[in-house]
Amino acid sequence: MKVSFKAARVGRFASMGAAILSLLVLGASGGGDPTAPAMQGGLVTAAAAKEGISDEADSDDREFRTVPRADCSPEDNPETALQGQVPASLRASGFKGFNCNLKLVAQYRGEGASWQHAFITDRDKHRCSYYDTSSPVNGTANRTHLGTVVVDATDPRTPHATGYLTTTSMLDPWESLKVHERRKILLAENGTNAAGGPELDVYDVEGDCRNPQLLATVATGTSANGDASALPAGEVLKGHEGNVSPDGLTWYSGDRGTPKKYTATDITDARHPQLITTWTLPQIYPASWRVTTHGLALSEDGNRAYVSHAAVPSVASVTGTLAPVNGVLILDVSQVQARVPNPQITEVGHLFWPDGAQSQMYIPITIEDRKYLVGTDEVGAGGGSDTVNVQAACAVGLPMFPMARIIDIEDERHPKVVSRMALETHDPANCSEVLPDIVGLSSFTYGSHYCSVDNKHDATTLACAYFNSGIRVFDIRNPRHPKEIAYFNPPGVTTPSYGSQHFNSTTVTSSGTQAGNPDWCTAQLRLDARHGTLETTCQDNGFLVLKFENDVWPFPESTTPPGMQN
Repeated sequence: MKVSFKAARVGRFASMGAAILSLLVLGASGGGDPTAPAMQGGLVTAAAAKEGISDEADSDDREFRTVPRADCSPEDNPETALQGQVPASLRASGFKGFNCNLKLVAQYRGEGASWQHAFITDRDKHRCSYYDTSSPVNGTANRTHLGTVVVDATDPRTPHATGYLTTTSMLDPWESLKVHERRKILLAENGTNAAGGPELDVYDVEGDCRNPQLLATVATGTSANGDASALPAGEVLKGHEGNVSPDGLTWYSGDRGTPKKYTATDITDARHPQLITTWTLPQIYPASWRVTTHGLALSEDGNRAYVSHAAVPSVASVTGTLAPVNGVLILDVSQVQARVPNPQITEVGHLFWPDGAQSQMYIPITIEDRKYLVGTDEVGAGGGSDTVNVQAACAVGLPMFPMARIIDIEDERHPKVVSRMALETHDPANCSEVLPDIVGLSSFTYGSHYCSVDNKHDATTLACAYFNSGIRVFDIRNPRHPKEIAYFNPPGVTTPSYGSQHFNSTTVTSSGTQAGNPDWCTAQLRLDARHGTLETTCQDNGFLVLKFENDVWPFPESTTPPGMQN
């Protein structure tokens, strides 16, 4: 019998009573916003937290909703078990891959890939992609090239590397590798193994994206860079993830230094980036949660930042009564955008949910002129993806793995989840079928990581990287009822990719990277409506060019203008 998601949610909050979630929202200078929504003297009530996660999609007594499966053609090699699943038996025998309405056109494996994929077309119409590889601190044995790979994909049939960027941040940008289409710049911060240093690298990719030209490699927030006054005494910067404002003038970072904070850096002069200000995450949490920064995105006018409140519960606390802390914060960054002296950042709204953890990234989009966020988590409701965490989530009827979701932000003070890109592997009713797949693994498995859309201004299509479940593509023209239209899960490689983060990860046991095991697909995706293609990376397989088949995409109204996918 399947689990009623409403029943699981009610059970999760039944014991709360008048308990409160001690989340104090601080401004850039340490001040609070007593007028913030669902706040009572700076505290979020359990009732408000519960209200924030209600949505039309799961507000009744129906079973846990998964997105409808894609309809595959006879020529495809479709999944053989649950939607999104690579069963233990296929892992043991060497995974040969699945595909449905997507086929592989070309591949540049190189030495493997890491977390992110950025892309651009230069003034001479060269199509370039950039992807990071595993940090040198993980070892350089059998590595010919380190750092960020530059790929010429102008001819999608023959993608090939044209260079490798090895400045401080480009050696391991972790989740900070970004391109700004209009300014034609490539940026990254030092994210060495998730928490690097204060360095920011900026490259010019306008003239020839195949040969990026270094503009700056500076340690922001330091006296050597002339902006140390922006950091209070004792604070340090440690790069992890970042993004650029739509006008291309501000670099924002989800910083993992002390304390955990979001930072804003002026890149108006790309040769001399300087830190503007920082905003510290609230420092009062239930002891059962670990909370930090992660990804973020900016509104088109640059006045709002949608930032991760990346929270993970301890496995012992996943008992069905834990108030949610994980989710998204909507911040007013208009004073940063306007370059007001000593700018203040304040909260406008927030949304937390119990069915995922470690909030990962956001994309602001519009669908039929209504404002939404696409968001993903990186960790499941049990606080992880290893056996004990999955069992904890199953015990309280919550999803075992993270997923993408669509959030209505038309009323930014009261955002609401309207749908989830849940596969059958996420359904708590399928716990017994999924548990054998994760034996010997210690992270991710069937969870979400990064997504991209066709056009942020008029989105019809969402493409997501779901680790061992591969590349998943969804029709989101009706954002409350998304449908899967295609997927591609590459075969497990049989020889090591020494630059792959998957191969080098300390969070995966040897059974996770043995020959033939399913890959980690984790990066952003480039949809091209003109050619009906998708480009991305998976960590062991490297750079992939995929083509849609059977007329499933593009839709008649789909467009993919430059710079409108992330």
